[in-house]
Amino acid sequence: MTITIASSQLTAAIDTMGAQLTSFRTTSGLELLWQADPAIWGRHAPILFPVIGRLRGGRYTVGGREYAIGQHGFARDKEFELLEQGEDYAVFQLQEDAETLAKYPFAFCLQVRYDLKGGALTKTHTVTNRSGETMYYELGAHDGFRTTLLPGERMEDYYIQFPDQREIHPYGMNEAGHFTLPKSTYPLTGDRLPMPPRVFGLDTVTLDDLPVRRVTLANGKNPIRLTVEFDQFPYLGIWTQTRPEYTHYVCIEPWTTLPEAEFTSSALEEKPGIRALAPGQSETLAYTVTVEGTD
Repeated sequence: MTITIASSQLTAAIDTMGAQLTSFRTTSGLELLWQADPAIWGRHAPILFPVIGRLRGGRYTVGGREYAIGQHGFARDKEFELLEQGEDYAVFQLQEDAETLAKYPFAFCLQVRYDLKGGALTKTHTVTNRSGETMYYELGAHDGFRTTLLPGERMEDYYIQFPDQREIHPYGMNEAGHFTLPKSTYPLTGDRLPMPPRVFGLDTVTLDDLPVRRVTLANGKNPIRLTVEFDQFPYLGIWTQTRPEYTHYVCIEPWTTLPEAEFTSSALEEKPGIRALAPGQSETLAYTVTVEGTD
């Protein structure tokens, strides 16, 4: 089921399957979100929970017991319950079931709220531990934004702007898609990362030392600017397809946790940035996407 909300400047459509944003348009009808071409990348903006990324062998441990789980966890492939809806907001909920408990041994509640106010979309995640022991989890976004918004544009016309920075320090990545050390140092063009990320020989640019947790996707040939603010997320991933003919979007991905790395343990409780909730405890994490220059 698709739920639609609107503000004075934007509309958003959310699918209850995965509570995934599937459309993000200006009131003039300009689509800002990648439209899930299955021949390229068949998703729009999946929620990553309770793990981020591809695990070694598709397995992890918690409390010394091993579990198997797919890439990015299971929330993106589960039907959420619609709890509440208004003209400019909607709230969705996912709780544990027999299938999730076989992959992730915690009783939980994940609520996802979308709010539209003027030119801004805020996505708020509230995670609650419903089990009787400390619960460990990872949470991330994977929002794909179009980089050919207007006729005649190319991916190479776009850039990501990092406030007050002249260089970035991304992790390396091996052929299995796991992060590596040492980090590298790449100079920006002013404060801009040119698109696509493969210009640096990286599948995913992954950063954890940003002094300002705010980035802007823009194009010098049009006035449209899309800014993602993610103060509560210490990691940022930037990803798109590596094949040039498939490069029509870029994912800007706030993460709580560093995904699988060569230098990390497979124990969930030992992952860098892992979130821990005591029994009955809740935590709320939000980020905001603001759109300018569409008038």
